[in-house]
Amino acid sequence: MLKIPVNSMRHALFIRLVFMYLVVILPIILLGVYLYNWSYKNASEEISRNTLAQMSSYLEDLNREVEWLEIQQFDMLQDAELNKIAVIWELMDNAEKKERMDYLLHRLTSIKNSSAYINDIYVHIRSIDKTISAGNGVHDFERERYNHIRTVSEQSGSRLVEQNDSLHLSASKFGGRKGDEPLFIVQIELNSEKLKESLVQLSVYPKSGSFLIAEMAGFTLSGNIQTENILDKYLNGMNHLKENSMLMKVEGRNYHIDKADSAQLGLSIVTYLPEATVKRPLNRFNYWAWLFVGTSLLAIIVYSFYTYKLVHRPLLLLVQSFRRMEGGSLDILIEHGQKDEFGYLYDRFNQMLIKLQSLIDQDFKQKLMMQKAELKQLQSQIKPHFLYNSFFILNSLAKTGDTERMEIFTNMLGEYFRFITRNGEENVWLSEEIKHARMYTEIQKLRFSRRISVQFDDLPKEMDRIRVPRLVVQPIIENAYEHSLENMAEEGFLHVSFEQQPLEWLIIVEDNGSSLEDAAIDSLILRLGNTDDEHEMTGMMNIHRRIMLTYGEGSGLFLSRSKLNGLRVEIRIKIKEGDLDA
Repeated sequence: MLKIPVNSMRHALFIRLVFMYLVVILPIILLGVYLYNWSYKNASEEISRNTLAQMSSYLEDLNREVEWLEIQQFDMLQDAELNKIAVIWELMDNAEKKERMDYLLHRLTSIKNSSAYINDIYVHIRSIDKTISAGNGVHDFERERYNHIRTVSEQSGSRLVEQNDSLHLSASKFGGRKGDEPLFIVQIELNSEKLKESLVQLSVYPKSGSFLIAEMAGFTLSGNIQTENILDKYLNGMNHLKENSMLMKVEGRNYHIDKADSAQLGLSIVTYLPEATVKRPLNRFNYWAWLFVGTSLLAIIVYSFYTYKLVHRPLLLLVQSFRRMEGGSLDILIEHGQKDEFGYLYDRFNQMLIKLQSLIDQDFKQKLMMQKAELKQLQSQIKPHFLYNSFFILNSLAKTGDTERMEIFTNMLGEYFRFITRNGEENVWLSEEIKHARMYTEIQKLRFSRRISVQFDDLPKEMDRIRVPRLVVQPIIENAYEHSLENMAEEGFLHVSFEQQPLEWLIIVEDNGSSLEDAAIDSLILRLGNTDDEHEMTGMMNIHRRIMLTYGEGSGLFLSRSKLNGLRVEIRIKIKEGDLDA
């Protein structure tokens, strides 16, 4: 095995490239990536911490406000005048009724004015069919509002109830009998505009926003119109996540999402901030970023130049030399003055060419001559039993005086021996080879017409003009007669057929002989596969090797058990697409 000298490591191309890459590229990339990621991470974490603290404080303030409103609401439930109106309204005279209604309106107005979060306060008194509100005064009993607020409050158990796209607080006063409807319901409607204003105040960063979610009440409130598409995306895919901070992509833009929850109110407040806003403080690093880009480009140019000079160009020269060698040029020695890996490769490549030229002269040409000699041997081989049988047939025809058949037979016999003994070009048209094989079967029919039948299919026109070596089909047929069909007690059958495939043509010879066992077929296949075997250079082995030498890997003879129960021999001819001259 060839070894590179140890002292040549100081000239190693790989060491120089790796060292240059580490010195020029890696520190810059690592420094830039680290600075950017560190700054971005710190900025986003700081913003998230501030936002979460602000939202938690907002929810605490909102909870205290709601608790105060609930206190006012329950004070109303205990108000003596309100209870008298609900119970003994029919016993009052008109003056007393007016006095108590004025008192109740004044009380509701006072409560409404005590908090900016109250849009209106209602008292639904079922017993007198009246609804009283700070905004609309005394009017007819709002049965629909009454039933909705009562039903939702009983079913959800939430402090806050959604009605008409706003949040409400409700409290009911029941009579003494179980199962009766409430005597009256005190309902406080929260001011959605005020809630929106408070949400807008949370958006301290440019293009940021927030929205309020009451999942149990089925209520959402956006701080501005631009929030709607972000709110829809959040509700449709991310509201189930437990993380307080996350990233969300909406219409191709990334947003930082922060969420705070209030278990007391059953509310969640969510804020969003465009990722570009988080990165804005990093603009001060623009100078360093451009410097980083410029340095990286310079490093890439330097690295590309040296890679081309030290690797690509020498490698391209080596590849081109290999391609020229594949084309048959063996006088393409490479000159290289550098003491690196390519100098070592070029030196070995030059030595390989010199040795290859010697091997071609000593080995390859000898094998070609041997293959031609094998073909000549097969051509000159006239089997005695075929010659004897031919003379026997002539003798029989002469005795019977059948001069017509005798003339036909002698013509066929003459054509047969002319084809196998002629010298000249080694390749013939496939149509001529098949004509010779068919003539051989016709000769055999005169001898075995009663015991052996032959089905010889027509050669497809597309295969007529294929150039093939001589004597590749007839010897296969002759082998079938000699080793199988002649010895059969019952009627023998020989079938010659053709198949066309995209990059392969098949000539198939099969018989119905049963004398050949599977083990014998396996042995023949093994011997055909061993192309280095120097024995049996006639017959099937001769044909197989000549076909492989002519058409390349994948061509040759392929044996198997025929469906007729005899031997099936496939002559496979591999072709290049668009090339009929195999």
